Amino acid sequence: MGARHLKRFACLPGTRLAAIAWPSSMFPGALGRWHYWWQAHLVDLLVDAAIHRPTALADDAQRLLRGIVARNFGRWTNNYFDDMAWLGLALERADRHLGVSRDAALGTLTSRVYDAWVPHLGGGIPWRTMDLFFNAPANGPAAILLARTGHVDRAVEMADWMDVNLVDDTTGLILDGVHPALADSPRRLVPDVYTYCQGVVLGSELELLRRTGDAVHRERLDRLLHAVETHVCDDGVIPGAGGGDGGLFAGILARNLALIATDLPDSADGGAIRSRAAAIVTTSAAAAWTHRHDTDQGPVFGPDWRHQAHPPRDEGRKSQFSAGSVRSSQIPERDLSVQLSGWMVLEAAAAVTLNASEHDETDAP
Repeated sequence: MGARHLKRFACLPGTRLAAIAWPSSMFPGALGRWHYWWQAHLVDLLVDAAIHRPTALADDAQRLLRGIVARNFGRWTNNYFDDMAWLGLALERADRHLGVSRDAALGTLTSRVYDAWVPHLGGGIPWRTMDLFFNAPANGPAAILLARTGHVDRAVEMADWMDVNLVDDTTGLILDGVHPALADSPRRLVPDVYTYCQGVVLGSELELLRRTGDAVHRERLDRLLHAVETHVCDDGVIPGAGGGDGGLFAGILARNLALIATDLPDSADGGAIRSRAAAIVTTSAAAAWTHRHDTDQGPVFGPDWRHQAHPPRDEGRKSQFSAGSVRSSQIPERDLSVQLSGWMVLEAAAAVTLNASEHDETDAP
């Protein structure tokens, strides 16, 4: 998929940027359409690929980071705190696993999300700089980033805020977000349920459990995992959320479930929790692979892994940025986000499988 989407940006040597649609006659980044946080997830996937099966794609992580900052007019930041948290996470992993160091950029992104914490205004951190909507899609990845960069106390505060404000009393699932009470309007909860939100809260509770050892994070993680198994998955498969930004949601949940399966600290019930998370990942990956559409440039995944993918064509409505998010193309399979999510669940399954193999070898007589 890297060869299909990754192209040199604006003829600049040593750069890459991903085309947000395939097939497409448009160059990557043309006409303002490049979608910062999709590119951040691609960096993460290039890191995964280098970990699981070293290839030339490892070099593309470096080139893609150059392309991102070039396309972003020399800046690493933008106006969306969730976007900045995702790029920060990708930078941290690229440094840790590949030695691709961007210390100043990582420091800038980490500081931006750290300083966005405004409990006196009802948060949490806001979704973006221009409003006061506090949601899981921003606070979840920000908490993971802050935990991984040594700001554990602030990450704990974020996780506590999400647990108090965004857990559905009936299902135990994480709701989207909340508009705080203001002088001219009451507090308003946004009750939408997305796989994205479940994934980042599971990820933040896992990171904090690993760093603090506090059993409350294990209890929250176990509770949310049960809610995902019961109220989200369909025969063990993570459902899709269409194209556009929604194309990434299932993959985000799969990635964080895989981290539970591989990184959950040992405990009396740890093996069972890891196995439950792993089962969702491997079942979802099998569904995504079974329902792929094969092309002469590699497999194409569908927006919902439970159903057969359709052949992508360069026709119909293209993905469009609207009201702060990206709406799906008429043919969702064209969207880079959908393909990233399919790749993500396969890398997640690889991580789970390789981890199980390593344990088997360690335990062998």
